[in-house]
Amino acid sequence: MDANLTTGRLQLRPCSRLDIEFLHTLWMNDRIRYYLFDDRIISHEESRTFIEASLNSFERHGYGLWLVHHQNQCIGFAGFLDTEAIPSLIYGIHPDFWGQGYATEAARAVLEYGLRILKLQEVNADVDEPNIASVQVLRKLGMKQVNRTLVNGRPLLYFSIEPDSEE
Repeated sequence: MDANLTTGRLQLRPCSRLDIEFLHTLWMNDRIRYYLFDDRIISHEESRTFIEASLNSFERHGYGLWLVHHQNQCIGFAGFLDTEAIPSLIYGIHPDFWGQGYATEAARAVLEYGLRILKLQEVNADVDEPNIASVQVLRKLGMKQVNRTLVNGRPLLYFSIEPDSEE
């Protein structure tokens, strides 16, 4: 099954081991790291572990992390984490490209792939409540807020979508 995805403006391809430098640099960007890793600096080895987990997830489930390209430039990532029983949607776009709808477009592409092609029965996502832009992305995708909790003293919102609730 070809896991390459294309939208009106973006091309998404499964990440590979060769993408370690791009992803580690992106994940260490202070504006990305703040919400993605609760502002924790992760090691190069941790980034490599995330990529290996994605490769294994693609082999087992047909999903993982995709790199997002716009006009032949890598601008971010989107995909599903295979850390729980239900896949969790994750995405991040380099701050130079924020405010142009790329996160929504990339997340929609992987969400549709998961629900329509892979026939996932449910997809979850969680987001730091102060990350208003990301909350808006999830709502635009038709995901519904199902819970709010405090994690390490920070408010976290949980969202979910099922195939029949897709907008």
